[in-house]
Amino acid sequence: MKKKTTASPLVHTTRCKIRFSEVDAMNIAWHGNYVKYMEDGREDFGARYAGISYREIYKAGYKAPIVDLRIEYKKPVTMGETILVETRYIPTEAAKIHFDYTIYNEQGDIVVTAYTLQVFLDEKNRLVLQNPDFYTEWKKKWKIE
Repeated sequence: MKKKTTASPLVHTTRCKIRFSEVDAMNIAWHGNYVKYMEDGREDFGARYAGISYREIYKAGYKAPIVDLRIEYKKPVTMGETILVETRYIPTEAAKIHFDYTIYNEQGDIVVTAYTLQVFLDEKNRLVLQNPDFYTEWKKKWKIE
């Protein structure tokens, strides 16, 4: 039986301004750019909660590619608008990093909901099935069960 994960208090919000180069001919943020906005959210999250940034993962001898990405588009945003990317860490016992995202417009409306799953690869690009030591220590540091 799969153990249910619990909500995490680790959340970080990143502001992104929609630029001209990010909109399509309809002046709507192109759907593929939301992957970049989530990347910005993960990078800021890693800076806020030290020990889980891409640089720190790589320094520990691992890579953490995304293996699952889901996005639900709720409402469009246009050039010049500012969005808030809320990045929430979701605890799991597996050797994975799970983030949920809620992206809001300036009025507080939900624009996008999404999630990503990342796995760990070693220096030879082999899948790591046990939590790496640095990740276990990071969870302890931030009191993740």
